[in-house]
Amino acid sequence: MAFTLRIGDKAPDFEVPATDGKTYRLADFVGAKGLVVFFTCNHCPYVLGSDEVTRATVNRFKGEGVAFIGINSNSEATNPTDDFAHMVERMKTHNFPWVYARDKSQAVARAYGALRTPHFYVFDRDRRLVYTGRGMDNPRNAAQSTVNDLDRALDDLVAGRPVRTPLTNPIGCNVKWEGQDAHWMPAEACDLV
Repeated sequence: MAFTLRIGDKAPDFEVPATDGKTYRLADFVGAKGLVVFFTCNHCPYVLGSDEVTRATVNRFKGEGVAFIGINSNSEATNPTDDFAHMVERMKTHNFPWVYARDKSQAVARAYGALRTPHFYVFDRDRRLVYTGRGMDNPRNAAQSTVNDLDRALDDLVAGRPVRTPLTNPIGCNVKWEGQDAHWMPAEACDLV
């Protein structure tokens, strides 16, 4: 079995507390035409370098019926700034337009097979995976990016077309797994393409 969800797989359920004081489950997004679940954090330079591009994507597609939830699954033992208090502070500072939730147990990251931060998963109305991978080709330095794969996938989704490129390798820092070295990856994790 692959570590990361495969195209066509159903979105695994989750129950995660968010910085807005609510707890979110998959069912909370039932009315959305599409759902983007992405694994992110507070400190990774690839996340920090692409946050404003992600903001523009969210602002563009929210009006098209697409919902977005960013999930921080990083171990705070590996990086203390990935704790929930720092998440709340970060949202107050930046006012990002997505739900920002904490997966302290890392159960959601394992269910989805999150490899890096950021790592994006796009689901259709039936919550079948239609895209997974990177948001863009240069998330650390967005000004040098030439391709926004997330925007392309969402363009296809909202237009009712099959996603042209459903699979890319995420680019970023690896997920910081509890009790492991900061650069450790599960043995079954591998490049997607």
